[in-house]
Amino acid sequence: MTSVQVPGVAAGPFWRSVAAGGLSTVLASLPVFLLGGLAVLVRGDLGFSEVQLGLAASTFFAVAAVTAVPAGRVAARTGAWAATVIGAAGSAAALVAMAVAGSYAVLLLALAVGGVANSLAQIGTNGTLAEVVPAHRQGLAFGVKQAAIPAATFVAGFSLPLVGLTLGWRVSFAAAALLAAAYVLLAPRTGRPRRTAAPAGGPGGSVAVGALTVVAIAAALASAAVNGLAAFLVVSAVASGLSPSGAGVLLGTGSALGVAARVLVGWLADRRTGGHLRIVAAMMAAGAVGMSLFATGAPAALFAGTALVFALGWSWPGLLTFAVVRLNPSAPARATSYTQTGVFAGGATGPVTFGLLVSAGSYRLAWTAAAVAMVGASGLMVAGRRMLLAARQ
Repeated sequence: MTSVQVPGVAAGPFWRSVAAGGLSTVLASLPVFLLGGLAVLVRGDLGFSEVQLGLAASTFFAVAAVTAVPAGRVAARTGAWAATVIGAAGSAAALVAMAVAGSYAVLLLALAVGGVANSLAQIGTNGTLAEVVPAHRQGLAFGVKQAAIPAATFVAGFSLPLVGLTLGWRVSFAAAALLAAAYVLLAPRTGRPRRTAAPAGGPGGSVAVGALTVVAIAAALASAAVNGLAAFLVVSAVASGLSPSGAGVLLGTGSALGVAARVLVGWLADRRTGGHLRIVAAMMAAGAVGMSLFATGAPAALFAGTALVFALGWSWPGLLTFAVVRLNPSAPARATSYTQTGVFAGGATGPVTFGLLVSAGSYRLAWTAAAVAMVGASGLMVAGRRMLLAARQ
């Protein structure tokens, strides 16, 4: 895939495009992850249960899953980069609403708006990187872009001890809204997209639907497990005996590991010629081990599990996107729409399922179920890889 010029984006250096896309992804993810990081405070003020916390996080991802395809159409009409700006504006609106929310219903509505913004930002950024980044650097580009997700949880984790416990949780959401608004004002405008030659096969090129469906189901299972982690790690750690500030630091530290791991995984991917999905499967299996450590409830196991899950078990999305793009060069957007839908669907079902398991049983039961989901995801990823390779022959 060759790089094309997009006004205001491709003309700049490689890192300018990648960093801008990553920042957009951070801002689009903040509504749900900031809620997870500040949950112990928000729940105290608005008075909702752990099941409702899971439902709130699931609402964000469910709306993102439902609006992913329409968001792709918006990106095609306005330009991929313009879609990221629209997404940032939506995130700013959602964060403002969360900052002033006086009820759980308002919180849900704000998260629904944030879900639409998230799908626009994610798909817009994916499209921009596919357009402006040369093929031999796309592994690193997608790794950095996906590193934005744990970066958002890093911000969420440290917002509890640094802002939430000192100035209040509403100030945290308001500050995030200001950042998103600043991005909207400062991001380069591209206007309507320039017409460029499509790669062979065009956006409607054929894809192995069956194989991609299996890969998408694997992504959904793994995403369900790790998004339960994002929503409940802090409250689970507090229930295991850590202080709220210590639990926030645990989430923030794990997120920092996840940022570094995703960038490293992407950098290494550019230096391999294949086998990417096999590595994704191995990372999911490592995540299952980390989830099993959470199930013990021991403080030391919490720290070890956090390191393992964030560094490996939640560092596969960028590599997955890169692998699917490489295996479907004639229709990368259509192919990745399947996996993106799987990721969003897992995000929608994971937190609410986790909350129900906690309510019906215990955190141990919920973490054990998450570990089983990761094992299943790993096995399905291996099967999907074989199907994709067979379809290419």
